[in-house]
Amino acid sequence: MRMQTCRPSHLKLSHCGAGFVKFTLLLAVIVGTVGCSFSEEQTVTNFKEITMQDEFDSDGAPNSTIWDYDIGTRGDGWGNNELQYYTDRPENIVVQNGYLLITARQENFEGSSYTSARILTKDKFEQQYGRFEARIRTPYGQGMWPAFWMLGANSDEVIWPGCGEIDIMEVRGQEPTILFGSVHGPGYSAGEAITKRYDLVNERVDSDFHIYGIEWGPNYVNFYIDDVLYNQITPSDLPDPGNWVFDQPFYIIINLAVGGSFVGPPNEETVFPQTMLVDYVRAYKYNGSN
Repeated sequence: MRMQTCRPSHLKLSHCGAGFVKFTLLLAVIVGTVGCSFSEEQTVTNFKEITMQDEFDSDGAPNSTIWDYDIGTRGDGWGNNELQYYTDRPENIVVQNGYLLITARQENFEGSSYTSARILTKDKFEQQYGRFEARIRTPYGQGMWPAFWMLGANSDEVIWPGCGEIDIMEVRGQEPTILFGSVHGPGYSAGEAITKRYDLVNERVDSDFHIYGIEWGPNYVNFYIDDVLYNQITPSDLPDPGNWVFDQPFYIIINLAVGGSFVGPPNEETVFPQTMLVDYVRAYKYNGSN
């Protein structure tokens, strides 16, 4: 069952007029790793004020006042058995014709067989609570792993998963109708993450743009695709509610991985190059809830 929010369908931002609206979610959501029930009253807050946005309207490199690059391979501590080398080359990442293009290529580079790119707002934009969204068209094929996600701003001081991770969108290239929204923290990370798999059924994520977002406040993270709320995670969904670490600023990451434990390696049917297109990224201020 698709649960509609009160967001008007013609608007790209989430708002419900003045104040907030309460409604009752009557569906039971089956969570991929840990089950959680949705038979509860939920507050939908009013997100209007933009605190960060990149419309990708200037060709060339990504805006350096917002984005920085991660450079290197899994050997730099990123794990996941990924196969790519992340670069800042225009062959892998460029803004062009109103879009951010992150392109994975099959090539020998610095000891790796693939290249791609990963950008982040660390030390440039970090925010606690609010709405975070991006309009994205994903690549396709076995081994493609696009993601739009967030890490706790204390990630240099607190070893993952203690810093917290919010995966706003992850897609397996071999499953073009399915996305995942997850959180990771102490006692619930990697294969034990609190996650929800959502199937678009009659639509694809690699042939159309979709808006992926979260609305995050004290003790909840709500996950959206377009105007559909498909998951809510609260402390009660954790193995230990006291290990809720989503009460601090987080920064944004966008990347396209090749291979890895989540998707497996490319196969003979995987076509290269593959490109992830991002139309915009926006963040909105949290204005409180009831």
